[in-house]
Order: sequence, then C-alpha cells, then structure tokens
Amino acid sequence: MPMKFTRLLLPAAAALLLAGCFGGGGGRHRPGSVPQQPQTPAQPGGAAVPSGRPQAAGTVHAPSGSGASYRAVSFAELPQWSSQPFSGSLKSFRQSCTKLAARPQWSAVCTQAQRTGASDAEARQFFERYFTAWQVSGNGRLDGTVTGYYEPVLTGDTRMNGRARYPIYGLPADLVSVPLPASLRGSKAVVRVRATGSGSGQISPSGSHTANLADFPITERSSSLKGRFEGSRFVPYYTRAQINSGAINDRAPVLAYADDPIELFFMHIQGSGRLRTPDGRFVRLGFADKNEHRYGSIGRYMADKGYLPLGQTSMQGIKRWMAANPGKLSEVLAQNPSYVFFRQLPGDDSGPLGALGVPLSGGFSGAVDKRYITLGAPLFVATIHPETRRGLNRLIVAQDTGSAIKGAVRVDFFWGYGDNAGQSAGKMKDKGYVWMLLPNGMLPEYHP
Repeated sequence: MPMKFTRLLLPAAAALLLAGCFGGGGGRHRPGSVPQQPQTPAQPGGAAVPSGRPQAAGTVHAPSGSGASYRAVSFAELPQWSSQPFSGSLKSFRQSCTKLAARPQWSAVCTQAQRTGASDAEARQFFERYFTAWQVSGNGRLDGTVTGYYEPVLTGDTRMNGRARYPIYGLPADLVSVPLPASLRGSKAVVRVRATGSGSGQISPSGSHTANLADFPITERSSSLKGRFEGSRFVPYYTRAQINSGAINDRAPVLAYADDPIELFFMHIQGSGRLRTPDGRFVRLGFADKNEHRYGSIGRYMADKGYLPLGQTSMQGIKRWMAANPGKLSEVLAQNPSYVFFRQLPGDDSGPLGALGVPLSGGFSGAVDKRYITLGAPLFVATIHPETRRGLNRLIVAQDTGSAIKGAVRVDFFWGYGDNAGQSAGKMKDKGYVWMLLPNGMLPEYHP
C-alpha cells in the first residue's frame, strides 16, 4: 500500500541505546532539548553561503510507494559522531560535487564545501550546519546489511602467455542495449525491436526483430534489455558460462589476460581492478557494461551443494576451496550468469570510478540502492569492523551502486585497493544502520 507520513519510528531512548551499542562517544542531548546551531566555520575562500533551515528532529518522511521511511535526527544521536575523521569525509564529498554542483538543491552546499577548511573541526561544522541527518528504515526495520568491496590487483599481462590466459573483455561489438519502459517490467509480451545505432536499439512497432520479454531476466529495477540480434530475433546476451566457453572470442576486444580465473571472477564482482604486468606496470580497468543477467551467489550455491559450510563462504574461503578443487571451476562460476565488460582507464592513482562518475575514496565511499539513497549524498553508517569486531561508525559518501545492493538500509563499504583492502572487504557482512545527510530543506526522494 502507498505510504504517507507516519508516526515517529525511533523514540529518543532507543536512539540513545543504539549509540551506546556502537561505542558512544558522540555526545548526547536530553530528549526534547534543541541542539545548538554550530558556529560558522572559518572560510578560506570567501564568506559563508546561507545554510538554510534544518528539518526539526523527529520529522518523518515516507515517500509514497517506497516502503522506506526517513526520520530527521540531531547529529548527537549518531554514534561516535564527534570523533569522526571528517576531513576524509569532506574530501570525498567534494568529489561528489563535481557532479552535484549544477543541481539547485546542492549548489550552495557544494560551494561551501570548497570554501571550508580541511581540518576535522571545520569539516564537522560544515556538515552540521548545512545538512539534516535522516535515519533510514526499510519496510519498518531500522537495521539492514553492510558488506564490503574493494578494487582488486590481479597479475597478468597484456598478451596471452603460459600463465596469463584468461581474457578480460572490453565491450562486445554485438552487445545491444534497448531502453525498457517501466510499464513493460512485468510483461511477458512479444515486442518488436529496431536498431537505432551501433550497440543501441528501441522497442517500436516498426522494428524488424521480435523479442520475447519472457526470455529476458527482467526485474523491478531493469531499465534496459541487453541482447543481440540473431536472424529476425532480438535475444538475451550470452551468459557467463557461454562466454567462458568462447562465445565472444571473435566479438569483443581483449584488454588484458589474467593469470588466475578466480581472481578475475572477483574482479567482475567488484566491477573494477588493476592488473600488474611482469614488468611492474599497471593496467587500470573500470566497469563499461554488463550482460544484464541476474547476479547469482556462488557462495550460496556452494553451501547448498555441501562444498563449503555457509559460514565459510567468504571471498577468502571460496578462493581456498577453488584452488583445492580446480575441477569444479566451470560448474561453480556458471552459477553466476552475470558478466561484466571493462574499459581501460588512465593510469593515475585515483580510485575507481563509481556509478556517480567520480573516483571512489577508500574508507569514505560506498555503494547503495539509488532508489532510496541519493547518489552523491553523505551517508553515516554504523556497523561492525570486519577485522577488530568493534564498532565501525563512519561518514562516507554514496557514490556507487551494485546489482546485489538492494534495499533502503543496504550499503557496500568501499575499502580501497589491494590485498589488505580485499581481506577486510571479503570478511564484511554485518548488521548496520544508516543515516543519509541531505542539504537543509531537501526531503528524501524515492526513484522506482
């Protein structure tokens, strides 16, 4: 049923208990008291811009049809807020502003972000003065799941050799993307498709090809069909099993070759990576497109088959098992039909590009479901550190998405690149809580 404004979801006492569970340290205010407006920070680049009027704590907004609810809170309710490394959060948010600054609701805060000093104290005052914090809930639940991801570093070469023999494909020449109207997401109809250019098509009554929508892996989030023209039909693009068996050997450029098929598989999961060649050079690889088949969890499949206990299906556990059971490689990898195609990126040392189109910052960026969380917005996450098992409370920025990241309270925490980042990311899957920071006066939105 469509949701309207609802009553307050989290009483003040529960908010204080939540802060205590995650280590406290953020200061607390008495229920009903009004937090003081922070002082205007020093401005190295000019006078402060107007900050707008924050939403009153306790205000609840529930966009119709979303199943999500957002409650405005004071910053004192955020666990360990006062001890945050705010300078890193501000640096990451400035990256977002390269995309957000042209939008009216973000223009002022992005201008102020550039004028704010880089110290933790100045950055903290900036976030407190210019933003309202909204605690996010989904389907009546405040808690959700926080996982981790990273940018892998593979070994391989730009040419095939005895070790480097697993291709990393660029965009196939026959991959065609066709926009899918929302009205057809649940349809099993047969439609007509016409080519509109290289790699693009359109659903049109005048199309010369037929497409049976029942054959395509369409979900509630699908915005396009990814397929290929075959005779008079438009059919789904090849699956991982088909591609690994050579289906696109003569249809797609090979950007490089990896030494290890398991490491390559996990680069597909992460969506980007770096490949180190024998002479010490790095080839940077970013997401270009995908075949749009569903994401399938090989960890769940291995647990169901009895290959590994579910508790050991971390990235590290899967890698160890596959190394000891190479004969199961094709079977296991085929359980995830989704396949990613890459593009070569410039060789600088910035992070991989996220869905927002800006470089990700290790420890200060994350992937979200953009239906519920505004891309580019600061996001306070309270969860458990995968190594220390202590509270991990951090103001990151929502700069990426992922096919497995679904739901209002669902975050994939970006750890950076390399083996150490991979160790933390591979172990991370815990309960978490999320607060989205929006410019004062801006309400959360739902984009189905």
